[in-house]
Amino acid sequence: MKNENHLRKFIRESFISLYEQAKNLECPEATQNLELNTRNRNSAIEADYIQYGPLNLTDEAYWERAAEHWKTTPDVAKESRCYNCVAFDVSPRMQDCMPGEIMSQEDISNAMEENREWETLGYCWMHKFKCHSARTCYTWAAGGPIKDDLQSADWQERNQDV
Repeated sequence: MKNENHLRKFIRESFISLYEQAKNLECPEATQNLELNTRNRNSAIEADYIQYGPLNLTDEAYWERAAEHWKTTPDVAKESRCYNCVAFDVSPRMQDCMPGEIMSQEDISNAMEENREWETLGYCWMHKFKCHSARTCYTWAAGGPIKDDLQSADWQERNQDV
């Protein structure tokens, strides 16, 4: 019982600390600097191992290449989008860093709960640029998006020295 109380206290203090950090973290530089964002995005488009895209969401050739890369079909590849990537940040604090709102937090939450596709801007912690939720890249990883400020703060803390 005593160990359980210590664990609860540790967890509570950790969450409070992360919350305070999230409140005080500044927007990632690429969300505020168009030149840096564009440079990072273009690098992600051009890099053979990233291949951010497609520019036009109806570009079937892109989806065929992505499917070949992942050894699957284009229809399955289309299910792996930024909006469900582990590094895609649409937390309230990150939405405040964006140049404008495309979807409200409520609309994003509703779309996720209803398992519908949705489109907004978010921040890619893997490649450090503002990215569109309907796109993808070869480094896509399941488990996202980042929806809350504590998760966002954790990603930012881990990316400070990178």
